[in-house]
Amino acid sequence: MVSIKDIAAACGVSIATVSKALNDHKDVSETTKLTVQETAKKMGYFPNSQARALKTNRTYNIGVLFSEQTNSGLTQNYFASVLDSFKKQVESAGYDITFISGNIGERKMTPYEHCMYRNVDGVLIVSVDDFVDEGTIELMKSNIPMVSIDHISENHLSVVSDNETGMRQLVEYIAGKGHTKIAYIYGDSSDVTSIRLRTFKETLVRLNIKIRSEFLLQGRYHDTKSTELLVKQVLSCSDKPTCIILPDDFAAIGAINALEELGLSVPEDISIAGYDGIVLSQVLKPRLTTIRQDTERLGAEAAKRLIALINKEITNDTAPVSIKGSLLEGASVRDLNR
Repeated sequence: MVSIKDIAAACGVSIATVSKALNDHKDVSETTKLTVQETAKKMGYFPNSQARALKTNRTYNIGVLFSEQTNSGLTQNYFASVLDSFKKQVESAGYDITFISGNIGERKMTPYEHCMYRNVDGVLIVSVDDFVDEGTIELMKSNIPMVSIDHISENHLSVVSDNETGMRQLVEYIAGKGHTKIAYIYGDSSDVTSIRLRTFKETLVRLNIKIRSEFLLQGRYHDTKSTELLVKQVLSCSDKPTCIILPDDFAAIGAINALEELGLSVPEDISIAGYDGIVLSQVLKPRLTTIRQDTERLGAEAAKRLIALINKEITNDTAPVSIKGSLLEGASVRDLNR
């Protein structure tokens, strides 16, 4: 491997000058920088991450703790989009990503132990169910710089989607189309679910629409099979809903399947709405009425905050960042006013 010493010899400058030139220090002339950088490129030089870690006391490695109950991982469009945005942002700042797990080969580790093993500079926690897990709590209590998505805690920074505004907009839109019998199949127990369910009820009360307990059923995020069963259950009520809100867009596919089996069409017989705004939701027939979450900003803001925290530019008591989504009207909610 080509070393800094080799480049210094080829350029006729000191090792210190080469190091400064490669790191774009201001106390090296532009001419020298250009000469050193071009020589390094021609000689096939690549910086050694271990050597850099020894010198800077940083690994430029960020851990990502990601898990959820359905175990569908990065096949979930929402999480894949958030993490893709996060990845682009941290990579542009010179960081690599390591996914944190409970295993290194056959050796069992807690998330905290894995982070220490990999010597990460910081951690992103993005999960819908693991914030009460003992291993996650241990990690969250550590001194490792940390940012979570959609979970607010006192001891680390948070970037959250504005689920309150999103659900309020969605219910107001549906009610504006003349619907007063609105069912809501909500997701697994989590901060996100609690906020959406509370806002759903509060919005109905404000709009003078009756809250019906038989129209409120708990399902699972990104689970089409359980959604099919719950849709059939809510439609077995003697006084059926005219619109059903699903926990997410992927679950809405389960609703569509259930309605087809029952010989019902969307939106002529029953209206449906989702949440997330994934690409698939807008190629369905009819296009799904949903709330598009700004996954690009969620991931990018989480990355910026985590890097700023690593650089000690901000502290853990910095206020959470709330990212607003937008309503996609689609064509899956029938206008009953006509």
